Amino acid sequence: MMDIWHEELPGDVQLVGVRGRLDQNLTPELDAELDALLEEGYQRFIVDMSEVSYINSGGLRCLVTAWRKAKKEGGNVYLFGLQPRVHQVFSMVGFDKVFELYPTQQAAQAEWQQGVS
Repeated sequence: MMDIWHEELPGDVQLVGVRGRLDQNLTPELDAELDALLEEGYQRFIVDMSEVSYINSGGLRCLVTAWRKAKKEGGNVYLFGLQPRVHQVFSMVGFDKVFELYPTQQAAQAEWQQGVS
């Protein structure tokens, strides 16, 4: 089972999923995946955080880097499904003000669809 996966959604949106602990083991993998997609010209991301049980500063840095690059190209990075402990970390460092956080993939996708029409 892959810890990081992605699929294309309508409207050139990339759904990226992460499973497990977003720490020094998994962060380089996520970094590489997001970088590759950005290199291919994608800049609209929805990241499925529902199976992330832990995130450290490296994981946060990886997401912010992707967010900055996407924003620079007119895109964004939406996150959904944050578990309470992970959400707490986001709140503590103020990232709940930086990222658009959604309860479900459908809610995040609906936001992109609105921006498209």
